[in-house]
Amino acid sequence: MKTIKTLWVRYQSILSYLIFGGLTTLVNIVVFWLFNSELSWPVWSANTVAWFLSVLFAYVTNKLWVFDSKTPTAGAIIREATSFFGFRILSYVIDEAIMLIGTSVLHGNGLLVKIIDQVVVVVLNWFFSKLFIFKDRTTK
Repeated sequence: MKTIKTLWVRYQSILSYLIFGGLTTLVNIVVFWLFNSELSWPVWSANTVAWFLSVLFAYVTNKLWVFDSKTPTAGAIIREATSFFGFRILSYVIDEAIMLIGTSVLHGNGLLVKIIDQVVVVVLNWFFSKLFIFKDRTTK
């Protein structure tokens, strides 16, 4: 049991990101499936709604439980959220490109392409969050 606790403390940020990243990915895939497959929305529209809702979910979970970000002022929160959404827009462009190429050019199944796409997006978003977004802001 002590080994598990030691590993958790050592890798808490990565493990938490994997857990909440997995949940964020699930939100993204389920919303995409609902809008694309069940409501027959075009791939780009369904992907945009899925992206927006999953980014909202990701911001809250990343801030509170993954990176334990402390923002002392409203201005710091606004800067952090703007940075988070800005980098997520960058990964959204990559997400959208993979989806459009995978479904329109390669004629792949939308849900399957979405699942593959999310692997790339999760890795990119972890690096963006760790290196640029959720830095220690308590001194600013």
